[in-house]
Amino acid sequence: MTTAETFRRRSLVCLPLLLISACGVADRTAADRFVETGQLVALSGGDAGASSACFSCHGMDGRGNGAGAPRLAGLDLGYMSAQLEGYASGRRKHPEMEWIAKRLTPANRQTVSAYYASLPYKPATETVATTGPGAALYQHGDASRGLQPCAVCHGRAGEGGGPGNPALGGQPAGYLSEQLDQWRKSERRNDPGNVMLEISRKLTPPEVAALGVYASGLPGGLPRRESPAASRAERRGDPRNDASAPPRRGAE
Repeated sequence: MTTAETFRRRSLVCLPLLLISACGVADRTAADRFVETGQLVALSGGDAGASSACFSCHGMDGRGNGAGAPRLAGLDLGYMSAQLEGYASGRRKHPEMEWIAKRLTPANRQTVSAYYASLPYKPATETVATTGPGAALYQHGDASRGLQPCAVCHGRAGEGGGPGNPALGGQPAGYLSEQLDQWRKSERRNDPGNVMLEISRKLTPPEVAALGVYASGLPGGLPRRESPAASRAERRGDPRNDASAPPRRGAE
């Protein structure tokens, strides 16, 4: 065998190894970029494992499953990150989400929240009912019971406003009603001053169901510009708001 033939054969053997090595570097770089955007966590489940991947319940488009898994697409980054913190700390109860949140690093909670916040959400165009107990409570409240309109914090179209006031439009009706029930039972305690606990306990079961249906049917849209009262620091003393920060000491 000539020297040239020996060199050619060795080159053919080494070439796949070089390609594998090069691909490994490229894949690692791509994976790092996915981690930075949170997409890898959403698709793989991060340290929670593939069986707990976010998309399996919340969908590839982040619009949820129409039942117990809410839409995440287009929600406020700060709100979603705070909810994952709430699950991890036990201030918000849900067996699967608690298990997942505890296994995600704080950085992964932030990046996966950023990923879902970046997904597009097109507001609905259907006509929303303007009468009925759900519409009345949401848009006008009930002064006789000290209930301010839900629209004050969550927007007239359910568009939300900042990390303390999540968007409600386009969420499953059953999910929204269930959250009010969890507030009432103190199974969800990640609002300052137990504001939502107070509100939920002033509502009757039929009103809770009606509010869920009405808010779910709102078109949603781009969140309102956040006011100072929507920030975590300012909202702690504002009893109107459903915020995402932990309760103040002594409020539990």
